[in-house]
Amino acid sequence: MSRAATQRSRRSARPARTGRFGLAELRVGMAAPRPAAGLSSEWRLVGGLRTHTRRAVGPDTGAPPVVLVHGLAVSHRYLTPLAVALSTTHPVYVPDLPGFGLTERPRGAYDVHRHAAHLAAWLAAYRLPPVCLLGHSFGAEVAAALAGTHPKAVRALVLAGPTSDPVARSRRAQLGRWLVDSAREAPLQAPVLARDVWNARPWRVFATLSHSVRNAIEANLVRVTAPTLVLTGGRDPIAPAPWRDQVARLVPDANLVVVPGAPHNVATTNPVAVADAIRHLLAPHPALTDR
Repeated sequence: MSRAATQRSRRSARPARTGRFGLAELRVGMAAPRPAAGLSSEWRLVGGLRTHTRRAVGPDTGAPPVVLVHGLAVSHRYLTPLAVALSTTHPVYVPDLPGFGLTERPRGAYDVHRHAAHLAAWLAAYRLPPVCLLGHSFGAEVAAALAGTHPKAVRALVLAGPTSDPVARSRRAQLGRWLVDSAREAPLQAPVLARDVWNARPWRVFATLSHSVRNAIEANLVRVTAPTLVLTGGRDPIAPAPWRDQVARLVPDANLVVVPGAPHNVATTNPVAVADAIRHLLAPHPALTDR
């Protein structure tokens, strides 16, 4: 992508419901496996693991499915606000990665590429057409690895708050940035995080963090061929401006969207703005050309 095209691709999303994650969102997020807000749960055997997926059928319009991939220490739960926002126009799938949420726990902690292989097998099990794949935080590492190795499976890619910034690629630095972000997040996300860490077990969270900081996501970013959206919050200390700009430069066909005022969990607290950005990515429109 040329520098001129990169400059034209930068835009800010409207700050819809900035910072909101209230009791209603908490109830929906913690509801699984019970149905709630149009979301339901199902399990399929994938790679020998009983894998949980939270899904919304969406309208019968032929719109491409959107798959949401959660980040480190968490699960489908914190992505339910975005799943609900997208479900008015798209079928939505939110799988729990191995060892997280309601998916069976393997004996060890998977690294990025093993998670990507499991996600590829999950896509094959569901026999989905090419999907719009959104990965948030550590999930963006998994999504980038999958898009790089299985390009025909990914129609479009969204890297939301991608980790990890090479200038802070250590467990101590990432934990420090997470503490800064925690003070900026909606407080009612805390019960979701506590449940998710309990489900995964703290040792798995720490081991997965170790895998994350050893993963050079740059090698996968340059292999992505799908149209890509790099999306972050304007107050995200985990994916700060220099790093998000670098990610957008590395992906051959990438646009950049920043949600003003949003912290790291932008998909949780600003789901309408993120859903609008995804719909814009998937809508047919003329490609940018240099003049």
